[in-house]
Amino acid sequence: MRVLVNGIQVQYELEGPSSGPVVLLAHSLATNLSIWEPQVRMLAENFRVLRYDALGHGGTGVPAGPYTMDRLATQAAGLLGALGLERVHFMGLSMGGMIAQLLAIRAPRKLASLLLCSTTSRIPPEALALWQERIRIAETEGMEPLVEPTIGRWFTPPFRIAHPDVIDKVRAMIRATPPAGYSACCHAVSRLDLAAELQAIRAPTLMIVGEEDPGTPVEACRTIQEQIPGSELAIIPSASHLSNLEQTEPFNQAVSSFLARVV
Repeated sequence: MRVLVNGIQVQYELEGPSSGPVVLLAHSLATNLSIWEPQVRMLAENFRVLRYDALGHGGTGVPAGPYTMDRLATQAAGLLGALGLERVHFMGLSMGGMIAQLLAIRAPRKLASLLLCSTTSRIPPEALALWQERIRIAETEGMEPLVEPTIGRWFTPPFRIAHPDVIDKVRAMIRATPPAGYSACCHAVSRLDLAAELQAIRAPTLMIVGEEDPGTPVEACRTIQEQIPGSELAIIPSASHLSNLEQTEPFNQAVSSFLARVV
C-alpha cells in the first residue's frame, strides 16, 4: 500500500487485528520493510503492525538529498498522521532506531514505548570519513561494491555459511536500494548526535543488541541504555547487527516480553 506523506509516496504495510495497539517498525539503512518478516508473524497475533519503507528505500519515493535525521523522523510522524494513528510502540533497527530516538525526543506523545535495536545515538567525528567514502561509492559506482562489506558487518561468519537463503535475500535488498536514497540517508546518519538529549526520553525503552555487533557494539548500546531513565538492555548471543534475522527466536522473545509488560 502507498500513501502520500509530505508530498512523497510512502510504501507501507498494516497487518494484524483491525483495532488495538500499534507497533511501528522502521528498518535499517539499505534494507526495506521486508526485513521485519520474522517479527510481523509474531507481533500480528496481538498487535496492529505497521511497517514502512524509509525515504529513498524500497517502494517509497526518492526525493533529492541530502536528507537530515529530522526529515526522516518527520516522514515517520507524517505517516502516522496520514493513517490516523495517534500513538504507537516504535521499534527501530539501526537507522530506524535513530529515527525512533529523535521522535521520542521531539514528539513524545506519539510513542507508547520504544524498542531500539542495533543502533546508536551519536556518530563520532572520526567516523565521518568512513561515511563519506560510502557516499562516494554509492554515487559513483552504485550499490554493488557495498554489498559484501555490508553483509560482513551485519552477520556472523557461521550464520553466513549456514543460512545462504537469508543472506541472499539481504544481498538483494542492498542491491535494490536506490543509490541516491542510500547516499541521502548516509548524510543524515553521519551527522547524528542525540547523546545530550537522551535523558529527555520518558517512554518505556528496551535496547536490543547482538553480542557480536561491530557497528553498534554492546558498550555503545549500554551507554544509551544508561542515559534513558528506566530503560532495559537485552544482549542477543551469537548475533551481529541484524540480530532480528540471525537469532529470531531470542530477539522475538525479548520483544514480546517487553511489550507484555508495557501494553
